[in-house]
Amino acid sequence: MASVPAMTLLDEDLAHPPSYPWRHRGFFASFDCGALRRGLQVYREVCSTCHSLERIRWRELVGVTHTKEEVKDMAKEVEITDGPNQEGEMFERPSKLFDKLPSPYSNIQQGRAANGGAYPPDLSLMVKARHEGHDYVMALLTGYMDPPAGKIIMEGRHYNPYFPGGIISMPPPLQDDGVEYEDGTVASIAQQARDVAQFLNWAAEPESDERKKNAALHMSALIFMALGAGYSKRVGWASRKARKITYIKGM
Repeated sequence: MASVPAMTLLDEDLAHPPSYPWRHRGFFASFDCGALRRGLQVYREVCSTCHSLERIRWRELVGVTHTKEEVKDMAKEVEITDGPNQEGEMFERPSKLFDKLPSPYSNIQQGRAANGGAYPPDLSLMVKARHEGHDYVMALLTGYMDPPAGKIIMEGRHYNPYFPGGIISMPPPLQDDGVEYEDGTVASIAQQARDVAQFLNWAAEPESDERKKNAALHMSALIFMALGAGYSKRVGWASRKARKITYIKGM
């Protein structure tokens, strides 16, 4: 019973994010590859300093955000530990397409030590882990503000009404013009948040567009099968269902 008041307090301090008009929400809609490319840039230049994306491999970016050669060049910039070799020693090598995107920390303890005891969560499934999905990510990244009167914030903590309890350890990660987009898009806080939210949505389900395409093909096949079955029932079986058989007693 003692936990009920605490949970009630958290609910009172939690603001629900608005529902944003995402272009990829429709059944026949797909992700905006331009937004995904910009979102990856925001992740690599801002988010990846603290958060990992361990479920995504470099090869999954090919044809989505960049060309194969561009992804290869990005992967080569990252050195990873591999091995052991024939001498039984670990060694460093450039990342390849089949490798995962790098994690900023070698272990949880290192991550906690670098962030005041709070371990930054992996972002691979963050959109799926929150009820409001990418709406939550967008609202959280743009929702930092001064605390209301009477609310005490400890040093090193920040006020964000979209985070449970309203107090979050992560400082505001985005700044206006914090990144320089290759396509010339103005890098406002809202634009960066929108782009990285879409990218994290794709990262949580990179097969989404392919699944929608397959669903459309399967539904089309089912429609034609239903039309064929209806025609067969109305025409092919009409004579059998409507005929009348009469037995005449022999003379």
